[in-house]
Amino acid sequence: MAIDVSEATFESEVVERSRKVPVVVDFWAEWCGPCRTLTPALEAAEAARSGQVVLAKVDVDANQALSARFGVQGIPAVKAFRDGAVVDEFVGAVPRAKVDELFDGLVPSRVDELLAAGDELSLREASELEPRRADIAVALARKRLERGAEDDALEAVEPHAGDFAAAGIAARVGLVKAGIAADAFAALDRGERDAALDALLEAIAGAEGDTREQLRRAAVGILAELPPDDPTARNYRRRLSTTLY
Repeated sequence: MAIDVSEATFESEVVERSRKVPVVVDFWAEWCGPCRTLTPALEAAEAARSGQVVLAKVDVDANQALSARFGVQGIPAVKAFRDGAVVDEFVGAVPRAKVDELFDGLVPSRVDELLAAGDELSLREASELEPRRADIAVALARKRLERGAEDDALEAVEPHAGDFAAAGIAARVGLVKAGIAADAFAALDRGERDAALDALLEAIAGAEGDTREQLRRAAVGILAELPPDDPTARNYRRRLSTTLY
C-alpha cells in the first residue's frame, strides 16, 4: 500500500528511507486521468516485491515545491530513489512491463543474492545462471581454492581469460602445480596480501620465459582486486613495472 508523502515528510519518508530500501515516488493529482490508470500497476508492482520496494505518492497540487525541486513538468511522473538520490524515472501512464522494469532494477536479482550469499553452492548456481560474469567465476574459484580443489578452481575461471583476476587465479593454479611461489600463495591465503606480492615480485626477478609470465599474471590478478587509486596498488604496480623492465 502506497504511503502519502508531503513536503514536511519527504526527507524522512523518501530520501532517508531510500538509504535502507528503494522508494518509488508517484507524483500525481486527483484530476489526472492517466494517474488513476497508472496507480494499480504501481501498487501491484510494489506488492509483488514483498517489502523490497516502498511506494510513495506525492500530490503535486498540494506539494508544488516538491514538484519544482524534482523538475516535474508532466504527470504522472514516477521517480525511483535509492541511497538518497533519483536512480531511475519515467513520465506518463506507461505499460505494466515498463513499471516492472523500473521496480526490477531496484531490487537484487537472484544472481546478486546468490553472489552475496558467498558459499560455494550459491556461487555455482550463480555461475550457471550468469556464465559470462567473471566476478562470479572468480568468487567461485576462490571458494574452491579454499578447499584445495585447484582443478575445479581452474575450470571456473578458464572461460574468462580476458579478466585479470581470473587469469591470475589460472596462473596461480599452474604455478602451484609446478611447485613455484608456494610461499606467496600461502601468505595470500592467510590474508597477508603484501607479503604475497613481495614474494611474487622476488620470484619474478629471478624467473624467465613462461614462468615469469605466469608469475606476472598472478601478481596482476591480486592487484586487480584493489581500487586503481589505492596507495598499495599504486606502489606494487610501480614495483612490478620496475621488476619487469
